Parts: sequence; C-alpha cells; structure tokens
Amino acid sequence: MTLKLYYHPLSNFCQKALVALYESGTEFTQEFIDLGSEDDRAKLSAVWPMVKFPVLVDEARGEAVPEATIIVEYLNDRYPAATPLIPREAEAARRVRLMDRFFDLHVNQHMQAVVADRLKPAERKDPAGVAEAKEKLKTTYEYADGALAGGEWAAGANFSMADCAAAPTLYYANRIVPFGGYRNLAAYFERLMNRPSFARTFEEAAPYRHLFPEGD
Repeated sequence: MTLKLYYHPLSNFCQKALVALYESGTEFTQEFIDLGSEDDRAKLSAVWPMVKFPVLVDEARGEAVPEATIIVEYLNDRYPAATPLIPREAEAARRVRLMDRFFDLHVNQHMQAVVADRLKPAERKDPAGVAEAKEKLKTTYEYADGALAGGEWAAGANFSMADCAAAPTLYYANRIVPFGGYRNLAAYFERLMNRPSFARTFEEAAPYRHLFPEGD
C-alpha cells in the first residue's frame, strides 16, 4: 500500500478527497487525525507543516500532496478514474475548475461562516454576520440552480472534480439554509447522495456527524 490519506471523516475537504479516491478505485490507507490531539497534530505536521488536512502521502513516489483540489489533480494524473475527474479538453477542464472553485470558495465560505459562529461563546456571536452569510448562500443556490439546468452533473454530463467538491459542501449548506424551491439544485444533490463514492463517504462520517454544530 503506497497511498495514505491524513484526514478527519467530518471535514468536507477531506470528504472531497475521499470521493475522488473512491471514484478512482485506488487502494489507500486512512490516517485518522484529531486536531485536538497533540500526537495527531505532530503526525500531520510531519507531512505538512501547515497542520491542515487532507494530505495524501504517496510513499512509493516520496510525495506529500496537501489541499483537496491538488489531491484530486494528483489522482487524476497519477491514479485516474475510468472517467477523468478533470477532462483533457481545455474548455471542459476550465468549466470543471470553475465549478470546483465555486463550491469550495463561495458555497463553502458562507456555510463555514455560519458554522464558525455557532461555535462561538454567546458574547461573541454575530447575528448580523450570520444573516448576511445565509443570504449569500441563497445567492449561490440561485447560481447553481441555473448552472445545473442543462446537465446531470456540476460541469456537464460526466461526474468530475466539481462534484467531488459539491457533495460534502452542499450537504452541510443544506443543513443551514435548505434548498427549498431550487429544484435543479435539489435534484442534483439527490444524485450526489446516491453516487456510490459519496454514499460510502457519507456513511463513514456517520459516527461523527453529531459533532456538527446545529443552530436555529
């Protein structure tokens, strides 16, 4: 076994990497990291000094690959799935990378803002900031709903890196601001939930899902 993923099952970026690994069918081992443990932080720091997961270590090649998007790029090049997660054709690849960035930066940013506020003590909570983040989430939903009108997956007919990013982030976002009347987005999310790679990832996270901070 040459691949090892340093991760936590509840992290949406770790889930993104897991979905890509399961899509490729590549064998790997999992190195569970609890950032509250000094020993685990030391293990993670040894492969990536920023002490952030996920990190994929390819022992055969002597490489440590941090950051979920870069991990997917690495897998696409070195351990490709039957259908590439990033298309070879330049225009299609740009579309995949755009939607990948959309889910990782825009949807995730506003979702994380609400989650972070839920973890703050009462005296430091920011109701106005939370309300603004929820409104911005709705804006991302509107964009995604329109973008998904003509295709089965985030960037077209084939499952891609963009969908690896979308699945976990949309799951958490939907728990904060439900998709409601965004029918294309809701139908797309149902397809993601039924995708074997994400269904497996989702099941593995079940023992930790109670740690997600609920709110109003």
